[in-house]
Amino acid sequence: MSWLDETKVKLADKVNQIAGDKIVSANDFVFPPTPDMGDLSLACFALATAMKKSPMILAQELVSQIGTYELIAGMKASGAYLNFTLNKNTLAAGILKEIETEKEKYGCSKLGHGGQVMIEFSNANTHKEYHVGHLRNIAYGDSVAKILAANGYNVLPVSYINDFGIHAAKTLWAYKKFAPETIDKDKRGYLLGQLYARASRELAEHSEYKEEVGEIMQQIEGRRGEYYKLWQETRQWSVEQFAKIYEQLGVKFVKVYYESDVIAHGLDIVADLASKDVLVQSEGALIADLQADKLGVLPILRSDGTALYPVADLALAIKKFEEYDLALSLYVVDGRQSLYFKQLFRLLELAGYRQKTAHLPYEFVKLPDGMMSSRSGRIIAYEDLNKEAVDKAFRETKLRHQDWSAEEVEATAQILATGALKFEMIKVGADKTITFDMDSALQFEGFTAGYLQYAVARINSLLEKFSPAGEIDYAVLDQPLEKQLLLCLAQYPSCVAKAATAYQPSEVAKYLFSLAQLFNDYYHQVNIGQAEYPVRAWRLALAAAVRQVLSNGLELLGIATVKQM
Repeated sequence: MSWLDETKVKLADKVNQIAGDKIVSANDFVFPPTPDMGDLSLACFALATAMKKSPMILAQELVSQIGTYELIAGMKASGAYLNFTLNKNTLAAGILKEIETEKEKYGCSKLGHGGQVMIEFSNANTHKEYHVGHLRNIAYGDSVAKILAANGYNVLPVSYINDFGIHAAKTLWAYKKFAPETIDKDKRGYLLGQLYARASRELAEHSEYKEEVGEIMQQIEGRRGEYYKLWQETRQWSVEQFAKIYEQLGVKFVKVYYESDVIAHGLDIVADLASKDVLVQSEGALIADLQADKLGVLPILRSDGTALYPVADLALAIKKFEEYDLALSLYVVDGRQSLYFKQLFRLLELAGYRQKTAHLPYEFVKLPDGMMSSRSGRIIAYEDLNKEAVDKAFRETKLRHQDWSAEEVEATAQILATGALKFEMIKVGADKTITFDMDSALQFEGFTAGYLQYAVARINSLLEKFSPAGEIDYAVLDQPLEKQLLLCLAQYPSCVAKAATAYQPSEVAKYLFSLAQLFNDYYHQVNIGQAEYPVRAWRLALAAAVRQVLSNGLELLGIATVKQM
């Protein structure tokens, strides 16, 4: 339990002693809207009802009844609210000592009690291009996994690669017709994306080609013929491309599943469900009729017998359930698939599987002039995006540090570029559409990763130049922003818990931005390093605590820090 939570428990106990019953809980204490109102606030409505008093009168009575208490510097009634001002010395000692002791563990909790949670994300398609839309999926999924782990869950991040769908047949059809004779090894994954877009355009204009694609798909599913061999070769191009991207982004999976590995089992499952009338024939196709559940109809097999997405998804879900004892299985897939996952989860229930599942949807990433589309080729490829980001970060880092080696500049530039791109994907709620703007994403001011990383780098320089020394005297705390910083630091654990409960990394991002803003204001208003002892020791210790929390929070967002910027 954090120092702040323990404080709330103690205050609740104090109030309940006066009430003669356990009416108030720690969760009833909230932060007032403005600092001048106090540090914590208790609404007296429920308490007044239990004690059969007016809330306003009760709030006034509690001020005198609570009396002197070591945690409290002052109390005042404001209407039906009782506002507490915490003892600044006790607050400073409690928070700073907790952060110094916990270090990178500060903010962690046992909320999950060790429950095993599998989170599936980065479900990319082979034979297509990896673009900025995929970046939102992987940044969001990776951060949710880290936040859940920080809250005491045993998290299993996995990826599911769709390598066996009709999209692969389209790309191979285009490969045979339009691929250049010579292919750059480093551009093979990129080429497949271009060919997929070309195939989509050609097939839209020439319906007669669809039969050819269907024949290719049958070869792939039958695991025979020249197109199956070509599928094996080109599939590996995409797998290598994904591995390189994951390494750049610092994302790791405990396991990667492939549709091609589960599709055969999926067909067996489908046959079994059809024999039990869970699935039925409709106009030559096999479907799940879920209209009684108000979920419409879910197609399973096409009329030509080829498989649709649910075949592999059923097999994969069941495989997960059999391999792991999961308290929860999460799917990070964009919001367009919300109905589909409701249908899939219901079909699993009908098949006899009652494990807890949940879909974590997120909204689109679009360009300033409209939506992206892989079919039309109107996208920002990840490789192009990353190169532009690294190039810009390299130029700016080189200007600041002309004495650095090219290797040092390059390493820093990659960290800054990756952080900027990932932060852009998770700084807003998953339910918000992102209009991706390259210039805004790569800024190092405002609500960006660069702003947060710079705050850490600034404190690094400060502490390197003026290392903390001597015993800290908390009584020298005399700046209003110092107490605001302490209260902000105290709120970090509850922010991390809230982010886990809501599956919202944006809660952490917004918190970190507020903390960095507060510290930057403080940095410009007071003299930290040049102050006399013991003020200097106190201010440096506060700066070190801010750095620790900023670093902890950025780690949960999957963003690295740099020593200098």
